[in-house]
Amino acid sequence: MPAIRPAVPADLPVLTALYNHYIVHTPITFDLAPFEVEQRRPWFDEHSTTGRHRLLVSQDADGSILGYASTSRWRAKAAYDPTVESSIYVRHDALGRGVGTALYAALFDAIAGEDIHTIVAGMTLPNDGSRAIHARFGFREVGVFRDVGRKFGRFWDVAWFQRPGGR
Repeated sequence: MPAIRPAVPADLPVLTALYNHYIVHTPITFDLAPFEVEQRRPWFDEHSTTGRHRLLVSQDADGSILGYASTSRWRAKAAYDPTVESSIYVRHDALGRGVGTALYAALFDAIAGEDIHTIVAGMTLPNDGSRAIHARFGFREVGVFRDVGRKFGRFWDVAWFQRPGGR
């Protein structure tokens, strides 16, 4: 079973490479150009080992990072602060090995005592794997925005899911 731990700054190059794979090869993220490591530093710095906004990594026995899960600020207006957006990315060659499930379980345990009322998640469609893991953790679909992102020469839909923040 992979180990789950809070991300540290030394992880940023690997996290960036993992995310860049999804930018280049999939519509899962609507970023269009790969990031340099330092471009991802502000995103990394928005997370902490305490509070609402967390970033956890999964690593195997040899220390290789297999994926990450995070909760981040959903909107910049203060009234939205008790709502966070969850996100999960698993290395493409580690999919289907329970990494995502372990990450989300640890993430939701870590934030269980925080002032979080709602957790939201958006996903580009189709994405059967993401739908399945979010359903497993109690998310329910609340709507679909049609044709809202253009990537790879076509438009993509985004489904939005939510679940209560408390246990």
